[in-house]
This record gives sequence, structure tokens and C-alpha cells, in this order.
Amino acid sequence: MAATVERVLILVTSGPSTPARCAAPFHVATLLACLDAKVTLYLTGEAAELARPGVAEALYADPGGAPVIHFIRQAHQIGARILLCRKPPPPGQSASPPVTELIAEVEDYGSGGELATMILEYERVLSL
Repeated sequence: MAATVERVLILVTSGPSTPARCAAPFHVATLLACLDAKVTLYLTGEAAELARPGVAEALYADPGGAPVIHFIRQAHQIGARILLCRKPPPPGQSASPPVTELIAEVEDYGSGGELATMILEYERVLSL
């Protein structure tokens, strides 16, 4: 009997104000992907800043450790999918175009509807 592939959604909410927490979601994603899980990381809230060039390169979870971009790249290289939350426009404003300058590891934008569907359909949901 073939093993079932576990789908894991990791909601990433930590950003530049909490650098000590920024590497963990990507490290966990790498470990899970090494165990053949299908992993999606969804950057939302302050974590959306990690998708901007230069931000994750300048953040360190541990003094003297690797920059957060190292953990993002590891997760992506092993097969984890990285999505960025598409923020709705502020009330009374029309939708602005999405940010086009993103790190290469971010594969696409995700909507609230897509997030809700993943939460209901994936076998595991983590918030890190």
C-alpha cells in the first residue's frame, strides 16, 4: 500500500520586529519536506516583509548565525512552496497592483479564499 503524502500549511506571521522567530517556520518546512510532506508556507501580516529583496538577507534569528534568507532558500530548494498574502486595499481605495519586486523564492500571491481552502483541506496547519 502506498503511503499518503501529508500536506502541511505553515502560516508565517513573524517579521522584522521579531527576527528570532523568523527562521523557524522555514526550518520546520525543510524538515517536513525532507520527510516527503508537501509543504506550503503562507507569508501573511508582518511576514510579508520577508518577501521583499534585502529584508531577509539583513535578518538573523541568532547573532552570528545564518541570515533568514538562508532558511527561506533551503525550504524552497527542498520543494516547499512559498506564497505571499495578497493584501486587500484600504477601505475607500481601489485595488493597487501587487508588489512586483519579490525574492525569487516566492512563487505566487495567495488570496484569503485560497488560504481558507488550504486550512480546510490540508492535513496539518501550523502557525509559526
